[in-house]
Amino acid sequence: MTGMALAMGTAGQDVQVLLPAYPGVVDGLSRARTVARLPDLPGGPATLVRGHCRSSGLRVLALCNDALYDRVSPYVDGEGKEHPDNALRFAALSHAASCIAQGLPGLDAPHVVHAHDWHAGLVPLLMHAAGVRGVRTVLTLHNMAFQGAFDMAWADAIHLPRIYRNTQHAVAWDRLNFLKAGILHADRVTTVSHHYAQEILTPAFGCGLDSVLASRGDALIAIPNGIDAHEWDPARDPALGEDRYSARDTRPKTRCKAVLQHAFGLHAREDSVIMALGSRLTHQKMADVAVQALPRALDAHPRLQVAAIGCGDPAMEAALAELAQRYPGRCGVHIGYDETLAHRLHAGADILLHGSRFEPFGLTPLYAMRYGTIPIGSRVGGMVDTIRDPGQEAPLEAMRCATGVLFEGDSVDAMTAAIDRTLCLQQRPALWRAIQRNAMTANFSWDHAVERYAALYRDLVGDLAEAVAPRVAARPKPSSLLALPAPGLADDAIPAAA
Repeated sequence: MTGMALAMGTAGQDVQVLLPAYPGVVDGLSRARTVARLPDLPGGPATLVRGHCRSSGLRVLALCNDALYDRVSPYVDGEGKEHPDNALRFAALSHAASCIAQGLPGLDAPHVVHAHDWHAGLVPLLMHAAGVRGVRTVLTLHNMAFQGAFDMAWADAIHLPRIYRNTQHAVAWDRLNFLKAGILHADRVTTVSHHYAQEILTPAFGCGLDSVLASRGDALIAIPNGIDAHEWDPARDPALGEDRYSARDTRPKTRCKAVLQHAFGLHAREDSVIMALGSRLTHQKMADVAVQALPRALDAHPRLQVAAIGCGDPAMEAALAELAQRYPGRCGVHIGYDETLAHRLHAGADILLHGSRFEPFGLTPLYAMRYGTIPIGSRVGGMVDTIRDPGQEAPLEAMRCATGVLFEGDSVDAMTAAIDRTLCLQQRPALWRAIQRNAMTANFSWDHAVERYAALYRDLVGDLAEAVAPRVAARPKPSSLLALPAPGLADDAIPAAA
């Protein structure tokens, strides 16, 4: 969540980010210098290097241990399998955060340590075990499906105190569970959308931890994510060259469509309707449903073209590639991820297909909306909060207030019907333009989230006023350390590591 850290820094919050020193991280820092040595971390001695990100100016603490972090991919090996020592790698990150919170020479302890997902889930527990006073903890849940579950045999290696090796603290289903540890010990638990906050309290979406979350109901709050409204802005996007456009004038989007058609080998037809797919090709993202719904849609709508970018399940990658061969000139597929191509995808397409069996927030539909590309999404999680759809039973004119189309369930029929409905809307130019304008002018920037997080930090620091009055008085603005597993996380990012 580097976007969050940048937005908070811009808003005047005192923020620095702790992350593993993956390849290139230290090289990307200006004024980098070693500020601490940590000899007793899981996985061996490590150092903390402090600097400023050259591209953003963000203050960074990089945890350096090449044996743990000098990997091509942060989470998985070349075959897409999780690194077998991930328990060790991310326990080291959590211990480092705990050490910083306890105070290290030359480093001010923060007021708040903000951990993200299971990768930093041990932080609140370790601070509890160390008896840290005067520092509060926040854990943000981005995706309950990934919990950091490991064999109990790792307990000694990750330096987990014995009194915490039970179901009251860090064990679920006879395995260590980093996420459960964080949920039980954080002062506050946040998640990234209002609807997802409700869903995860149910067995269908809680992934086995719904009762644990319910036990922390008084500490669980929803603070919706945001997007970088400057990076994802068709009026200033360098990826579009001279074909930039805005909600006031979308005419250059036609040229963006021609560029996209060329890039994906699609027929150069001005009257075509391009539907984009841009997400991980996984069961969560309904890739298995999409590869069945797309042929139906292509057969039923001769003007429809499909441009897909993504990677993930090899079977889904192969199915999409086969679809491109079956519909030459009408379906183009790029397996992998390319940042520039992703921007051009949103700029040139008319529609985004973004089915999902669960969706904590849903970034990709918001990127598409910024570019006047109308999302078709599942009625789950954050998409319920961000995609406005009066519903297919509402009068057609009600869609003048819409920003996209939602569908229920995960069946091929439901997805196909949503595509059909959207294409019918697209044939009504005035109505479609109204939906585009609504989508492009909706505000999903980090501004609102930053205000909520700043208020949360202030509340937490206020709770500590009596215990640490001198320190709080000396630094009236709460400082925070964001413990992150990677340079950036997104619940629907295309890279397979997300």
